[in-house]
Amino acid sequence: MAAVDIPPSDRTFFCTVRLAQEGGDLLVRHVDILRGAVRYVKRLKRIEIVSWVTLPDHFHCVLTLAPDMLDPSNVIGGIKARFSLDARRAGLVPQADPNPKADDVGIWQKGFRHRHLSDATDVARHISMCNLDAVKHGLVTDPFDWPHCSIHRDMRLALQQGAARANRLAPVGRRIVGAHERRGDHCALPAHPPRHGPPDRSVPSDCRQNVAE
Repeated sequence: MAAVDIPPSDRTFFCTVRLAQEGGDLLVRHVDILRGAVRYVKRLKRIEIVSWVTLPDHFHCVLTLAPDMLDPSNVIGGIKARFSLDARRAGLVPQADPNPKADDVGIWQKGFRHRHLSDATDVARHISMCNLDAVKHGLVTDPFDWPHCSIHRDMRLALQQGAARANRLAPVGRRIVGAHERRGDHCALPAHPPRHGPPDRSVPSDCRQNVAE
């Protein structure tokens, strides 16, 4: 896989956010709502998602903040609040308080854990932690079998970059044209290499979305 671009270390953080109910599965059952919340805050706060993994009851991420931001609290607070609002609107959780605070809605643990990543090695180590977290928790045996992780996005980019490099280096008459280019199908490139045996069934197929995209 191609090396991941290392973002500015002075604005890059590793964050861990957990549900109030340990062992719950709200985040993967309704990953579409979490995905919408992340996209909303990403546009609003101008953040870069370097790496992300969603587990049933928590998520980890590596974020690079906008140049005028020095703390990820507003970003994480915004994601939690937006998810809580949309989950209540969808009737997924009871509305106990008509005007709840972001950390006081009964969905999330109060606060979150975060640490500043000081250099490229630190960033790369925490990207690896995100990629391997589902394996660590025994949900899958191969990180590519867990759908809610930015490892799939990174692999697609690596495949595209590899094909582009091959085209540049090959003689004009023998350049590679991918199937997605011939058919105009932007989804033709696989999310990851073909696997042998039955697919992992730990997550319903309609929940197989990557929050980071």
